[in-house]
Amino acid sequence: MAEPESTVINTNVKQKDPSKALVIAVTTRAIFNLEEEHKLYLEKGKEEYIRHQQANQDKPLPPGTAFAFIQAAQYVNEKILESTPAEKDLFDILVLSNNSPESGARIINSAKHYGLEISKFCFVSDEDSTQYLKSHGVKLFLSADRTDVCNALRRGVSAALIFQQEVQAPSTPLRVVFDGDAVLFSDETDKVFREQGLEGAMQYERAMEAVPMGEGPLKAFAMHLGKMRKKFSQEKSPIRTYLVTARSGRDMGIRAIKTLREWGLAIDEAFFMDGAPKGPILAQIQPHIFFDDGLHNIQGAQNVGVPSAWVP
Repeated sequence: MAEPESTVINTNVKQKDPSKALVIAVTTRAIFNLEEEHKLYLEKGKEEYIRHQQANQDKPLPPGTAFAFIQAAQYVNEKILESTPAEKDLFDILVLSNNSPESGARIINSAKHYGLEISKFCFVSDEDSTQYLKSHGVKLFLSADRTDVCNALRRGVSAALIFQQEVQAPSTPLRVVFDGDAVLFSDETDKVFREQGLEGAMQYERAMEAVPMGEGPLKAFAMHLGKMRKKFSQEKSPIRTYLVTARSGRDMGIRAIKTLREWGLAIDEAFFMDGAPKGPILAQIQPHIFFDDGLHNIQGAQNVGVPSAWVP
């Protein structure tokens, strides 16, 4: 499919090869805090919203939930290019927006104000902007709109819902935390747990211990992240990855570890929480983003100021 006509190439940024890069698409409401503007759009309509954005086009938008994650991805690119200037396996960030190009100037100006390395700005008027994700080679899509996220997942693109929150910008390196079941792994054990309870799920896991779990919606993204991480020694890596799962280590941890080994996915640290709240450990890790399918876990992460993304 051809690119939408309203794609603005950011000439300040060296363009990446999307067939080699880890392409991440973020919506404007995921990367910037546009809650006031979104409220205006819902209450007063599109015309008023466009007028407001044009009148404020030189006023930078405040950072949103995914902002620190994008900054940290930029840091990873810098470190990779320091060691291998010709490397093409880099993060490539594009912004996907339902804004009209007329009201998009504020988005572009805000990105430039913060020095964000965003290669393209796609202003799409279609109701379903996710139809353009595959043509841009997107491997991860972050949006503040639940319908967008569900559409992207249906199209086979790793996606998660960003909740707007006040976040403290953690320092580098890039730290990414994944939940296990229904995020990295398939939801097969979750289904057994819902039908047969904890005892049934534990019996199922013991019986299936030698069989790797199926792929979850974020496996492809995690694998590409793992490939980038392998370019560095563990001490010098600008990427750190974590598994924080409700599974118990004793009864249900072995299969998770065997699955990661089978996939060749190295994780820096794994925490088997045995159903305990994840908030305290996340507060300790201070990730740039935490992916989970449980809204109670997302709430717990938000309570300790951790940027969270829900995988529905």
